[in-house]
Amino acid sequence: MTVLRAACVQMTSGVEVGPNIAAASRLIRQAAAEGATLVATPEVTGLMERRSERLFERVRGEADDAALAAFRALAAELGIWLLVGSLAVRGAGDRLANRSFLLAPDGTVAARYDKIHMFDVDLPNGETARESRNYGPGTAAVVAEMGAARLGLSICYDLRFAYLYRALAQAGAGIISVPAAFTRITGQAHWHVLLRARAIETGSFVIAPAQTGRHEDGRETFGHSLIVAPWGEVLADAGATPGVVVADLDLAQVAEMRGRIPALRHDRPFTGP
Repeated sequence: MTVLRAACVQMTSGVEVGPNIAAASRLIRQAAAEGATLVATPEVTGLMERRSERLFERVRGEADDAALAAFRALAAELGIWLLVGSLAVRGAGDRLANRSFLLAPDGTVAARYDKIHMFDVDLPNGETARESRNYGPGTAAVVAEMGAARLGLSICYDLRFAYLYRALAQAGAGIISVPAAFTRITGQAHWHVLLRARAIETGSFVIAPAQTGRHEDGRETFGHSLIVAPWGEVLADAGATPGVVVADLDLAQVAEMRGRIPALRHDRPFTGP
């Protein structure tokens, strides 16, 4: 597998799980019909709900999660690798996990990743986010085997922590996923440049499926799901409406770009500051 066709699904998820499953499934089928063998959906694919009480009422454990069950069946039906960008699931203690699932072509869960960095910010427009109020942070980076490809997993706010991506690339990831629900204001300022930077810094393909538009819970997300090549070229940009974008990833480019600029091998110890 030297060339892999990847697709990003762009959604406007709402506060009810059933319609979100239906919307995602339709777009996943479209991506598979366009030849994609790796399809990725955004962060919080199954449920976009910022009101804590309603969120906790709807979230289930993995074994009882309707979205995960539906997507496992769909991956097996279509025979594709399906990255469910994230689902809110019951975690340890009294908090939830914001968890990515990589599903194999037989529908089994090939890898899980819990978002490490929590989005606790006060934005210039007065918007406040406290992800850690409802979610517990993950503690482990994850690189998953996909045949000849290795996929490094991350989620949304992780994008601002370059050391995570360096670690994923040094562990062998040639493709890195960044499913997201970036706010409109931060997305307009930083989304494209950060994703291109992570691709360039690591010599990796970056696939970044995103939420977009005005959501039922009042949030507004930026969209622009991207697929970026290791040299920093944007191969696909979904714009601001729900849909699918597809690009072919020539995996030989990863070694080629890392050979041109072998920065991943040039770490040096230093002291201070």
